[in-house]
Amino acid sequence: MADTQQVDPKAERKVARLAQQISSFSKAHGGAEGQVAYLGRRGARIVLVGEDGNWGDLVAPSFEIAEKAVEKSGITRHESFDGEFAAKVKTGRYEWSRMAGIQVGGPKND
Repeated sequence: MADTQQVDPKAERKVARLAQQISSFSKAHGGAEGQVAYLGRRGARIVLVGEDGNWGDLVAPSFEIAEKAVEKSGITRHESFDGEFAAKVKTGRYEWSRMAGIQVGGPKND
């Protein structure tokens, strides 16, 4: 009996769209690397870090779709967002103010 694997056309279109977005990011930033993080029922987050230190992320409806999109895009995939990979991220004033929130200059409760 032949192995007949069902292909979900909607999922394949999503993979292609995400792979195109990843490839565009990579091209705009001199190359890129990424990491896929499971978000539970929401799907998976694809974190991208460009060779120039800029970063971005995308959300896929499932971990499998995210993995396929990263693979199709051809970028290097990291298993975790470890210190060496994280050190490639360049953050600016905006990111620090958003990450710090209340701890550094954010809204205060009087």
